[in-house]
Amino acid sequence: MDVSIAEKEIVEAAGKGCEAFVELFVEKTLQAIGGELTAETMAKLSADQITLLAYWTVRQEVMEGGFIQLIHNGYGPFIFLNPFAKAMRMWGAREFCKLIYDGRALYEKYAEPLTRDCTDEEFMALYEQYEEFDELDDEFIEMEEEVTETVAHHIDENVMAFGQVQRSEC
Repeated sequence: MDVSIAEKEIVEAAGKGCEAFVELFVEKTLQAIGGELTAETMAKLSADQITLLAYWTVRQEVMEGGFIQLIHNGYGPFIFLNPFAKAMRMWGAREFCKLIYDGRALYEKYAEPLTRDCTDEEFMALYEQYEEFDELDDEFIEMEEEVTETVAHHIDENVMAFGQVQRSEC
């Protein structure tokens, strides 16, 4: 999928920091596929673009509600049953890769109860019932900034794998 990003936007986002830089590429990728990652739209993306969206999904879900929320919202198979962790290792995020493998072990152990339909009250009770996820959540929060920097560096070093840069004319 051709993702087009103006050079000016890239420079501006980079000036705001790694998070803004990564978010720009995420937003442009999502725009290119109509705003939603589905099996159909995923087929139009490169492995790097899918990995980027997977990372951003993990980041958003875990920062908001932890790995329990990530799994409950149906992202478990996308994150844990695909080569996402391996891709993160290849991008240089080795500790994050290990964290995803640790998360996979818990996902495989608890997927069924964590993905059941439930009330808000029952959902909140999951955090007390599955405290094993607390350590993973804490580890991610501690490493998130470094992982986002690693992702930003990978994008910067391989920008053409993520989109076409539109150079501005002088």
